[in-house]
Amino acid sequence: MSKYLLDKFLFTVDRDPELTERYREDPAGTVTWWEAEMANTILNCIPAEKTTWLAFTDEERRALAEHDHVALFQMGAHPFLTLTLFIALFERDHGPMEYQRAYGKAMEHISMPYPDIST
Repeated sequence: MSKYLLDKFLFTVDRDPELTERYREDPAGTVTWWEAEMANTILNCIPAEKTTWLAFTDEERRALAEHDHVALFQMGAHPFLTLTLFIALFERDHGPMEYQRAYGKAMEHISMPYPDIST
């Protein structure tokens, strides 16, 4: 499992409005594409700078494809990254602060100590 790769996915998808919409409409396809095309690029470097060893686990792919922010948090994905991306994905479908409250409620069963979210 790679918390770095989960956080990189959440960060890069959230920063690109077209990619955010793509992830909203076709989450599994977006995860598959992103893993193949973007996972091994190095942030803030020229496109030729790549690595070859980064890949999601099946559990990570499933959680990303299902928009499962609780499972992502339990795997160590940073909650601010999931929250900001998922607000962009779903807030429009809810009233003011309704999505944020539902996000928190879905995670209220998780007790301290929380998963390590350091990368």
